[in-house]
Amino acid sequence: MVMLALPLAGSAQQGNSAQQGSPAQASAPASRGAAAADPRAELVKRLPGSKIEDFRPSPLPGIYEYARGADILYISADGKFALAGDMYEIASETNLSEKRRREARLALIAKVPENQMVIFGPREAKHTVTVFTDVDCGYCRKLHSEIARYNQLGIRVRYLFYPREGPDSESWTKAIAVWCSANRNDAMTRAKKGEKIGNPKCASNPVAKDYELGQDVGLRGTPAIITASGELLPGYVPPDMLVKRLEEKS
Repeated sequence: MVMLALPLAGSAQQGNSAQQGSPAQASAPASRGAAAADPRAELVKRLPGSKIEDFRPSPLPGIYEYARGADILYISADGKFALAGDMYEIASETNLSEKRRREARLALIAKVPENQMVIFGPREAKHTVTVFTDVDCGYCRKLHSEIARYNQLGIRVRYLFYPREGPDSESWTKAIAVWCSANRNDAMTRAKKGEKIGNPKCASNPVAKDYELGQDVGLRGTPAIITASGELLPGYVPPDMLVKRLEEKS
């Protein structure tokens, strides 16, 4: 996990120095003040760029959960130790880390208004999924070639752009062209068929924001399907298989 590379400010020596103070220094009022202070303030000091609200108590005493996007890190209350990996509740066999990741994905995507997406399917569809797509990705094209079938099965597809090769790539330019077209749905379909759609210009486009959002969500490739429950399905999922999965989860 990338967050393990984050620098932890302070050191164990600082903690030892504090313990070597005289008994007179450890006064009762100071203890009460320390008890009243939010312990997360110390974590913010040790993780540059973090905010107090990024931390919340985990089910494990003395351990805080730190979320950056959909990435989860567990850190000791004193900020000296960090754990990367999934936490499970044994009794219920629940993956608590994945549950938190789903919440984070939904919160991130909820910030994107639908007028900043390219949508296929009626608003009243039974299921809605959000798909990060690359115009040139083979399996993205396969998924879109079956868009009518997804819609027929009651699945509404909301596209966000994720050109895998990043800014200034050919796919990035094509994504902008799709967005700036007079008919974005038609342009998306034609672009995914490999047709030339020209290079229309417009004042602004969401491609850079979508790309950054995809990184925050934790994408590793495209297509990437985010369900209404926040589950991330990496790769192409056939229409009949996807609707079955969505029905099971609903």
